[in-house]
Amino acid sequence: MFLVYGGLFFLLFGRVLYIQATGEAEGKAMASMAEAKYARESTLTADRGTISDRNGELIAADTLSYRLIAVLSEKASVDSKKQRHVTDFEKTAAVLAENIPMEKEEILSRLTDAKKGTYQVEFGKAGRDISYGAFRNIKEQELPGIIFVEDKKRFYPNGVFASYLIGFAQREEDADGNVTTVGKMGLESVYNKQLNGTDGKMNFKSDKWGIMLPKSEKKIVPAQDGYNIQLTIDKTIQNFVEDAMNSVEKEYSPKKMLVVVVNPKTGEIQAMSQRPAFHPSTRVGLTDNWLNQAVETTIEPGSTMKMFTVAAAMEENKWTPTDFYKSGQYKVYGDTVRDHNQTGWGYISFLEGFQRSSNVSMAYLLERMGDKKFMEYIRDFGFGEKTGIDLPHEASGRLLDTYPIERLTTSFGQGSTVTLMQMVQAATAIANDGVMMKPYVIDKITNPNNDKVVQDKKPEEHGQPISAGTAKQVRELLATTVTSEHGTGKKFALNGYTLGGKTGTAEIPNPNGPGYLSGNGNYLYSFLGMAPAEDPQLLTYVVVQQPKLKVGEIGSDPVAKLFTSIMENSLKYMNIVPNDEDAVEASVLDDFTGEASSKAINRLQQDGFSPILIGKGGKINSQYPQKESKLSLGSIVLLHTEGQTNLPDFTGWSKKMVLSFKLLSGLDIRINGEGYVTEQSLSKGTVIGADEPIVIQLQPPSIIHKPKEEELTEESIVGG
Repeated sequence: MFLVYGGLFFLLFGRVLYIQATGEAEGKAMASMAEAKYARESTLTADRGTISDRNGELIAADTLSYRLIAVLSEKASVDSKKQRHVTDFEKTAAVLAENIPMEKEEILSRLTDAKKGTYQVEFGKAGRDISYGAFRNIKEQELPGIIFVEDKKRFYPNGVFASYLIGFAQREEDADGNVTTVGKMGLESVYNKQLNGTDGKMNFKSDKWGIMLPKSEKKIVPAQDGYNIQLTIDKTIQNFVEDAMNSVEKEYSPKKMLVVVVNPKTGEIQAMSQRPAFHPSTRVGLTDNWLNQAVETTIEPGSTMKMFTVAAAMEENKWTPTDFYKSGQYKVYGDTVRDHNQTGWGYISFLEGFQRSSNVSMAYLLERMGDKKFMEYIRDFGFGEKTGIDLPHEASGRLLDTYPIERLTTSFGQGSTVTLMQMVQAATAIANDGVMMKPYVIDKITNPNNDKVVQDKKPEEHGQPISAGTAKQVRELLATTVTSEHGTGKKFALNGYTLGGKTGTAEIPNPNGPGYLSGNGNYLYSFLGMAPAEDPQLLTYVVVQQPKLKVGEIGSDPVAKLFTSIMENSLKYMNIVPNDEDAVEASVLDDFTGEASSKAINRLQQDGFSPILIGKGGKINSQYPQKESKLSLGSIVLLHTEGQTNLPDFTGWSKKMVLSFKLLSGLDIRINGEGYVTEQSLSKGTVIGADEPIVIQLQPPSIIHKPKEEELTEESIVGG
């Protein structure tokens, strides 16, 4: 026995000595084996970039969610005082079915049918993107074996909001089991690579449970978060559009609606939406149409095209509004062009013809200036080619220019096709003194890892098809379609604001055969308008296809409800002073930059304004609103200086003014709601740092000024 055990001892001793001397065992390096056993690599996930509006308000961002896992192996409970694997399949399936979109029977099947030896199972799409509420409900049941892994989910806080522009992104798993967020449509898809960023990693040594060993070194390659995209979209104006479209959709159930709102001075798209629409988080409402129709599809514009025909005639000095012509019919090359009432209105002036939207008047204008010269202007206005907007798959439309009859029908918006982007771009030339502005929707793109701006878009001129004088003449003419006795745009008049615009009614090609659809409501109704008419600050194009009209209604009724709601609310939000007789007196704001704050405050108070100081005082660096803005007396003027800021009383402030204060002050102001300020979390006079949040609560005027219900008395009941 002594020899046996002694021999084994010397054999073991020799083996240990050999390993120490060579560092190898079974032909493998021991150091490498140890490194492989204890080395760990942890992925540092990059945050997907945000998409925000022009004021920095979130439109799309990552938020915390949870992934559900059910542990089935009994090994998980070894050496544990608590059960760490699923023990009650029935109860577990019942609880999960109440909180995730999966039937109890399917959950139970997944738990019980797992192969022998399976350590854990997941629940596919139903088990991912679990909200905090569902997570909390399941955790409260303390189900053995049910664990959660923190995950990220794309969050769209505004619901149905420019959904075909923004698109959506969702978590997807590749063949290797890696889960990433992938943009599927809209900006989320176009800028998927820039938004996604690059994951980092951390290398460290751990014990067998994966816990980092003391004093072990960490090697970190930091994650590079995705770029942040700021749009030209204004969240408040976009909400006005969405609310108006919801209302008209509910009342008229049109087959299609499109709206674009643009700043004609810059080409910035401030709102863009369509119906049908969908919720980007749930995809509820998403059909087989994935196109942003304002950019990717074409329409026959109808009579809205006439504003460009008249603009061309004016530029060629062929427009004489007091001349008369015979309305009703115009025969050319064997074809007959008719006015929309077929018989016309007898001999009328060209001015009245435009106000009545006469097709025949366009035919006589083409006689005067030449149809080929007219087509040159149409191309100068950008029709027939892409605008170059920073969105994918833009259509170019098609100009019919082979035969004289095609050029004639183009003059009143039939035959040739256009996009909504081409229409608003062309209209900016009329609104902007002849200078046409290229539309764009990306304001800037920022790298959050170093705060550098990688793309900063500026307004871009896209030609000058007409002179400033002609543009002014056209605006004056467009205003008469709203104010004149015969104008087709009378129902589009705005409360307190002048408006210029043109109605349109276009035929719809028959999808089941040759020709066009006919019958009540089977048309594409539209309005392209700008306000205030003398100096337009907003330009809005509204299209409604095949609304279900009530008895006595016409196609322009739903269009007018949509347009007037959007424009009136937007102009008030932008602090554009109304022009009606009841409007308060307005004054032009001076430039106070570079002046001493005390002097500027005194001047503003003397002029009837309410100055608000941002900073401790001294030299004024910037102001809002900018110089030469037209403001009503009593309006707030923000003056920015260096130093810490005493909080004002925000009560009654508009959302736009609060956002401007936030931008100038750099304070962490968090806004809840829409409308005007009713509450603030910190009181007036508080001095705070940039890292301390202030919560501002807003309410719409309809809630703030809601009348109290009158108490019923015996007298009131008898009298009623």
